[in-house]
Amino acid sequence: MAIGLSARPLSPIPNRFSPVSQEIRHRIVDLCEQIRDHQFKYYVQDKSAITDSEFDALLLELKNLEIQHPEFKLPDSPSDLVGGGFATHFQQADHIEKMMSLDNVFDEDELSTWFGRIAKTSGQNSWLCEVKVDGLAINLLYEAGKLTRALTRGNGVTGEDVTLNIRTISAIPHELKGRNIPDLLEVRGEVFFPITAFDEFNDQQVELGKERFANPRNAAAGSLRQKDPRITASRPLSMVVHGIGAASGVEFGSQSGAYELLKGFGLPTSTRYKVVKSASEVAEFIGFYAEHRHAVEHEIDGIVIKVNEIPIQNELGFTARAPKWAIAYKYPPEEVTTKLLDIKVSVGRTGRVTPFAFMEPVKVAGSTVANATLHNAGEVIRKGILIGDTVLIRKAGDVIPEVLGPVIAKRDGSERAFTMPSNCPDCGGELRAISEGDIDIRCPNTQSCPAQLRERIFYIGSRVALDIDVLGYEAASALLMDGLVKDESDLFALTEQDLAKSQFFRKKDGTLGLNVEKLLKGLAAAKVKPLWRIVVSLSIRHVGPIAAQALAKNFGSISAISQASEAELAETDGVGEIIARSVIEWFSIEWHQEIISKWEAAGVQLTEVAKKSSEPQTLAGLTLVVTGSLEDFTRDGVAEIIALHGGKSSSAVSKKTHFVIAGQAAGSKLAKAQELGVRVLDEREFKILLAKGASALG
Repeated sequence: MAIGLSARPLSPIPNRFSPVSQEIRHRIVDLCEQIRDHQFKYYVQDKSAITDSEFDALLLELKNLEIQHPEFKLPDSPSDLVGGGFATHFQQADHIEKMMSLDNVFDEDELSTWFGRIAKTSGQNSWLCEVKVDGLAINLLYEAGKLTRALTRGNGVTGEDVTLNIRTISAIPHELKGRNIPDLLEVRGEVFFPITAFDEFNDQQVELGKERFANPRNAAAGSLRQKDPRITASRPLSMVVHGIGAASGVEFGSQSGAYELLKGFGLPTSTRYKVVKSASEVAEFIGFYAEHRHAVEHEIDGIVIKVNEIPIQNELGFTARAPKWAIAYKYPPEEVTTKLLDIKVSVGRTGRVTPFAFMEPVKVAGSTVANATLHNAGEVIRKGILIGDTVLIRKAGDVIPEVLGPVIAKRDGSERAFTMPSNCPDCGGELRAISEGDIDIRCPNTQSCPAQLRERIFYIGSRVALDIDVLGYEAASALLMDGLVKDESDLFALTEQDLAKSQFFRKKDGTLGLNVEKLLKGLAAAKVKPLWRIVVSLSIRHVGPIAAQALAKNFGSISAISQASEAELAETDGVGEIIARSVIEWFSIEWHQEIISKWEAAGVQLTEVAKKSSEPQTLAGLTLVVTGSLEDFTRDGVAEIIALHGGKSSSAVSKKTHFVIAGQAAGSKLAKAQELGVRVLDEREFKILLAKGASALG
């Protein structure tokens, strides 16, 4: 009798090249692109293009598809990341203890399932319920009782240092008070903009000729990210503490006890929490704030439920991104109706054409909205939306709501169907799907479409790319409209004389504005930014910060990236087949090569600047691959050692590899080296190579 064999028939092996598989692969790629774009808007621009619920739905769909089809998961999938992980002009630092996110549930059944999972491990426990503040997550570090650093969440491991601005918030003590002050304490919480002050502040913004903030959360984030702390100090920010990271010299027995202790230290803890004993009491707390959510001094988007006993929290532990002992119950977004006046389309920086609803302005969830994304023509048809309909929309505090569908009973016969345009509204080019299976249509006129040019130049100036002061949306539009640049290739050759030709860069009296000097300084500083930022700024489809950093680290220059084969690119950690094809396609286009040539001529640094090393450059010109475990080197440490000695580390073995260093439990890379005839060294030989160079190996 065979052991371990199932009597059930085997499932057929999925065909990666079948029409269904190709559609799934394209959907995963599209979801990753959409989610990255929305994360960029949310975490970097402090703006939002979709609602929280819409973003959650995209992320949930992506996770489900990746579970069902792991062969199509991208190496830098946003499903593996905490938050946006985008760098800004603030310096970055690591949290002592990782700053986690929270998993969400959206109804009573999901919450009940979560309670059941906890019960299997914890037995009897109590629950702490608290309102979920819709603000900006912050980690405060107190050493010997003094506030020494404040970081944003960032990617959960590394955040932006906003200490100077945090010190301007009166609710946050610079020094803890009371007895038994801990040696070290990380305190987590949310910075928020009080609702009562929000409308007044927005009115002042308009009077000053500045853009209104969409909601209090964006106002808090924008206020905290000011380069001048005096501006932050002028705004009525506050904070609520809701958690603890690393701690030394203090112990906590329960979440509620920790809150009382933190309150005694002078920290701003919330009064809007309650410890309960049963799931029914949790439901009562959720119901109370669902009815009174607008009576709270800050915006909330749900209730957080935590196991109150910290020993049980420790027993339950964490997943890769969230604690298992806490969950966020998200309230259903608020819903209103309004008139759909028209459906228009917008063109993004990669040519993607997106329909959006243009509506009669309506106030929902504390802000006035008039636009809502509709994603693609199929979504319009699926929801049965007609131009002229009264539509039901919902919004969870974000800038653009979700159109749920039409109120059919209010139709009067004047409504008409939406037809996706066949030509680009900005350049007139014929719209089409760029690749087989692509559900989106795109404008293929990437070189000269005004909308794509404007979006790409604006993206170059953004924080996620080169972070160039002044180079915002209006400046990008002015540069193009006034003929100062034909495309991004001309950007770094701009002079003061060029900018003087544009009214945007002149004062009313005709003299040059301060924005001229700022822009030129920003462009000059951008020329020497790290290589990965240059790669990001090229707007290569699918290439975000993570893939760009992998490419920059592995190849070291734009020239090397452009000359790499598809296989070499795909084998790079963090890249993969889809991104590799995009990179090959981008560099194959002649006018893209012109961008590189002009940037290089203008002095843009297109190579990775190696750190000066006092070590002998015994590995200069050599590419090495390490596989298996080494006794005297860690995985990260050996890569650093190779770099310090002038060598290049690669994650993939190819004909260009000079040596493979094989430790214990060496895997497929060893077999690949033997197949290609690449010399394999053990750890002893590697040390000889480091000390004396390749000639010493004989």
